[in-house]
Amino acid sequence: MEGLFLISALMLFLIVGVPIAISLGLSSVLTLLLFSDQSLISLSQRFFHTMEIYPLLAVPFFILAGTFMTTGGMALRLIDFASATMGAIRGGLAMSTVLACMLFAAITGSSPATVVAVGSITIAGMVRAGYDREFATGVVANAGTLGILIPPSIVMVVYGAITETSVGALFMAGVVPGIILTVAMMVVIYFLARKKNFPVQPRCSVRQLLTAAREAVWGLILIFIILGGIYGGVFTPTEAAAVAAVYAFLVAVFIYKDIGFRDVPKIVSDSAQVTSMLMFIVANAYLFAFVLTTEQIPQDAAGVILGLEMSQWLFLVAVNIILLVAGNFMVPSAVVLIMAPIIFPIAMEMGIDPVHLGIIMVINMEIGMVTPPVGLNLFVASGVSGLPLITVIRATAPWLLLMIVMLGVITYVPALSLWLPELLLGR
Repeated sequence: MEGLFLISALMLFLIVGVPIAISLGLSSVLTLLLFSDQSLISLSQRFFHTMEIYPLLAVPFFILAGTFMTTGGMALRLIDFASATMGAIRGGLAMSTVLACMLFAAITGSSPATVVAVGSITIAGMVRAGYDREFATGVVANAGTLGILIPPSIVMVVYGAITETSVGALFMAGVVPGIILTVAMMVVIYFLARKKNFPVQPRCSVRQLLTAAREAVWGLILIFIILGGIYGGVFTPTEAAAVAAVYAFLVAVFIYKDIGFRDVPKIVSDSAQVTSMLMFIVANAYLFAFVLTTEQIPQDAAGVILGLEMSQWLFLVAVNIILLVAGNFMVPSAVVLIMAPIIFPIAMEMGIDPVHLGIIMVINMEIGMVTPPVGLNLFVASGVSGLPLITVIRATAPWLLLMIVMLGVITYVPALSLWLPELLLGR
């Protein structure tokens, strides 16, 4: 009864338009008041306990680093490098956009930020080169989803914090699927380019390639600092986030000089606003998870599902369907915060690796970023490209098939996610 009321209250609040954070907190409070003899003091303690969760400290630092890089010229230089590398191939400008999204994602961990930073430059460039604006927008919107799969990923940090799964292992697990999806997008673009006779850019000289590489080297170094530092055991993912923020500040202000000291307070303020919004959602989601746990709701659900003697294969099908539907109506972090406390205990009972489950959830959230009605990348891409939202939805639709195929492969071939963590961590 408690579980039904909790979930029903949350869905009702979301349907009538109550903000996600308030919906999570209010449904939790009402459930405790009506069905539990626990004091509300326990909820307030749990709310403030969120501030003591160490892995979540990475979130504001990655957001700050991404803001510095988006505001400064690091994104433009990475895009120029990608274009110099891939431009001479038929469809190479679109391929370089995918590559640029992957590189930028490996720094910021944010999907909308990747779409804004890369799309605001590459969409206009592709249109000038002879590409259809609708096609260019669809490429950017879908390639931008790599921001939550290629490490570092804010969604992975949130999942790791709420399930107590190693964030470092999650970052490692996202590398191979991220590379596979990037290459798959490029392969599709290549065949579409040949079919539609997309333009070919002039081949860059060795001098031009070296110049683009030299300009982009500070951004590329940051990728190696973050990932190499984590995988090499030099620092934790949380410490890597702090290093990324300081590094991005130094490069933007002192090396590229795209940002002056007078711009820094506004950048910090913008980052703080985004962080406050996200952390308020996280804190209320912890209340929701606390009520779920204290009222034994996940355990009861696990008992029911295990009693059905559902196979692991069928359970993962159900999980993917639930997450795909949820991703249509909520932002990725909210879906993870709501669904992970319910799904995670059941998955553990069925012997599913927690890191593998995390990657499955992240890829589902990728798909949710480009599906209506709440796909953030759709709205961001619409704003960047100037196309109506319905046109952007139509442009991204063909790419959904590729992402769903990728989801199926990652779901049922766990070695793709677990190979690198097992190699480097021996887990």
